[in-house]
Amino acid sequence: MSKIASTFSRLVRFTPKSNPAKTLIGEPTDPQIDVGLALYQGKDVSVRPFSGNSVLSPGQKTETTENIGRLLSPLAQSEVGSIRCIGLNYASHAAEMKLGIPDVPTLFMKPSTSLADPWPAPTVLPKLTQVDNTGDYESEMAVVIGRDAKDVSEADALDYVLGYTAANDVSSRTSQMNQSQWCFSKGFDGACPIGPVLVSAAYFPDASKFHIRGLKNGKAVQDCPLTDLIFSVPKLISFLSQGTTLPAGTIILTGTPPGVGAAKNPKGFLKAGDDFAVELLPHVGTLVTKMENQV
Repeated sequence: MSKIASTFSRLVRFTPKSNPAKTLIGEPTDPQIDVGLALYQGKDVSVRPFSGNSVLSPGQKTETTENIGRLLSPLAQSEVGSIRCIGLNYASHAAEMKLGIPDVPTLFMKPSTSLADPWPAPTVLPKLTQVDNTGDYESEMAVVIGRDAKDVSEADALDYVLGYTAANDVSSRTSQMNQSQWCFSKGFDGACPIGPVLVSAAYFPDASKFHIRGLKNGKAVQDCPLTDLIFSVPKLISFLSQGTTLPAGTIILTGTPPGVGAAKNPKGFLKAGDDFAVELLPHVGTLVTKMENQV
């Protein structure tokens, strides 16, 4: 794991109630609290700030406390060179889509402009998606790289991981099916909310022990252990780093489990006013997003 990972357990990036113009990072004072869910329910969440201003360089824990005013994505857009995304990486999702198990990971990319904050920031369905209302959700576990990685072996891959968080790979299905490449249909502004916290790879070293759920308007539509991954985190990092530098701050989305709206009968697509929650347990908690139409 990245050496930075040993300096914290769970980090949030936020603006404090005391000074909304300031951006801080820090650890929730309650180690058990589900930060995203608590804020969505209107509860106060107390944080002990760190001296640094980035999860990539957090500095030291201070002795002060602040309450979260607005929750931000763990990384800022300026810190993310690219978002590497893996398609079809759960065996049960491949089965529901009636597709074979891939021999190598399927890669597409999202630009940094698709990175977005959790609720209360809206998740915007673009005008193009609204034409036939085929916006879809994909609950995902995201890996954050903590130091530059290139030509990494599977055995060494976890040495480069800073931590883990939750993501929603918001997709426009008609655009996706109309093209062989998925970057366009999944790369709209705000199409990658992440959060609510970044869990250190030192605190939780085995990502296969996570369990992920997606809840649409409070109803569970995705529910799967990460033991169902076709390609493990070490395999993905090794694969993506061959001949390619993954800079510190790179985000890797590891795929979605079964239950996406496009696979349902009738289809279960997103619409304005829907809320969608990605629950990644233990430790990460609930990434809440609320849909709005672009106007």
